[in-house]
Amino acid sequence: MSAYDQTTKELIEAIANIVIAHADELTELDRAIGDADHGVNLTRGFRAVLARMETIGVMPLGKALSEVGTTLIRSVGGASGPLYGKLFVTVGKHMDEAGAVSQDTLVHAGEDAIRVLMALGRSDVGQKTMLDVLVPVLDELRSVRGADLLAQIHGADGGAQRPGCVPRRAQPGPHGPGCAIL
Repeated sequence: MSAYDQTTKELIEAIANIVIAHADELTELDRAIGDADHGVNLTRGFRAVLARMETIGVMPLGKALSEVGTTLIRSVGGASGPLYGKLFVTVGKHMDEAGAVSQDTLVHAGEDAIRVLMALGRSDVGQKTMLDVLVPVLDELRSVRGADLLAQIHGADGGAQRPGCVPRRAQPGPHGPGCAIL
């Protein structure tokens, strides 16, 4: 396995393990506005991803992310499967087309993913969805121009500690529960 394959594998495993580790928190947030199944559903999806790591972990990054998305679409129930799945598929498509990970590639992938999620979820920023996290994270990514991107990514908290990125309490909304955390 090449160093690049190992990095792809570690990245996907880290994402999956973080979501699984926060399943109870996701479920509690969903309990306030929905049927309290968000953590369970995402755990099922990311366990399915981990079960496929022998295959996914050796794919080029773009193809691996797209395969994560496809796996989530197939294994996560409710609206979350298509939303999280399309997020990964869209970002993966950009990584494939670019052939390399760069700040510009990540920004363009983020912009496209946000457009796709807005259309698919018929939502916008401020409606207590995943967009309330993704848009500020994308803004932060844009702001690191000229900086060491890798150091910024390793040191980033994904927006979780920045005001307005993670809701203090889940609120009911017209587009369904559970998207506000990740």
